[in-house]
Amino acid sequence: MPELRRVPVNGVELNVALAGSGPAVLLLHGFPHTWEVWTDVMAGLSDRYRVIAPDLRGFGASSGPAAGHGTGRADAGHGAGHDPGHDSEHGTGYDAGTLADDAAALLAALGVSSAAVVGIDAGTPPAFLLALRRPGLVRRLVVMESLLGRLPGAEDFLAGGPPWWFGFHAAAPGLAETVLEGHEAAYVDWFLNAGTLGEGVRPPIRDAFVRAYRGREALGRAFASYRALPESAARIERAVATARLTVPTMALGARPVGAALERQLRPFTDDLTGHVIEDCGHIIPLHRPRALLTLLRPFLAGAA
Repeated sequence: MPELRRVPVNGVELNVALAGSGPAVLLLHGFPHTWEVWTDVMAGLSDRYRVIAPDLRGFGASSGPAAGHGTGRADAGHGAGHDPGHDSEHGTGYDAGTLADDAAALLAALGVSSAAVVGIDAGTPPAFLLALRRPGLVRRLVVMESLLGRLPGAEDFLAGGPPWWFGFHAAAPGLAETVLEGHEAAYVDWFLNAGTLGEGVRPPIRDAFVRAYRGREALGRAFASYRALPESAARIERAVATARLTVPTMALGARPVGAALERQLRPFTDDLTGHVIEDCGHIIPLHRPRALLTLLRPFLAGAA
C-alpha cells in the first residue's frame, strides 16, 4: 500500500499517496475519483519511479479552500520569467489554474525539482497548464480523456453538446447536491459502469469513491470544479495565445473522447504523440491498466 501523507499547500491540505523511489511522477485524477483511480498504475510504476498521487483540493480526504478565498500565487518564486496562463486575478479556488498552482506547490513541498505529470479527466487541464507554465519543472506530460476548454479540435465530440452532467453539476449552486444527497452510491456507480463499458471497478475502490462523494459538502466541493469551467477555459485560451507547449507530450484517448484531445493539442505542441486505446472506457487507469502501462513506461523513460 502507498504511504499516505497530508501536505499543506496553497491554503489547503492535500491528502497524498506516495510509493516507490526514483524520478518523480505526479498523477492527477478526475471525477468521480480519488487518488485510488491510480492504484494499478502506481503498482506498475513504483519499481522505478517515485509516484505521487494527491486527492485534488476538495476531493477525497483533501481539504477545500476557506469560504471566500480564491488562489494566490502558490508557485511564485519557484520559477523564472513570465508564466503563460497565469493571470493577475485570483481564481475561484477550483479552476484549473489554481489546481496547477497546487501541483507546483506540492512538488516543491516534497523537494521535487523535476517530474513527469499525468492527468485524466479533470486532472488534465491543470496538468497541461503546469507543463505550459513550468517546462523546467515538468519533464514529460501525459494527458487523457478530457478536453481543454473551448480550444478547436473537439468539434466532432461536442457536436451533440457537452456531456449532460456538465450542465447539471454547474447549475444553480446547491441544486445537484439537493437532488443527489442520499443517492450518491447510485450516481457514482453510473459513472464507474459507463467509464468501464459496463464492467465496473473492484469493490474496495468503488467503495472508496462512494465514501469520497457522500454528503452535500463533498458533492458541493466536487461540483465547484465544474462551476469553475468557464474560468478554466478562459485561462487556457489566454495561455495558448502566448506560449507553446514544449515538453514531450502524450495524449491518450478511449471512449468517449477518442482523439479529440490530441487534435486540440497539436497546433501548439512541439513534441506530441497520440494513441487511442481500443475497447477501453473513459476510466483508462482502472479499465485497461496494462494497456496504459504499456504506453506509459517507454514514454516516461524517454524511449517513445
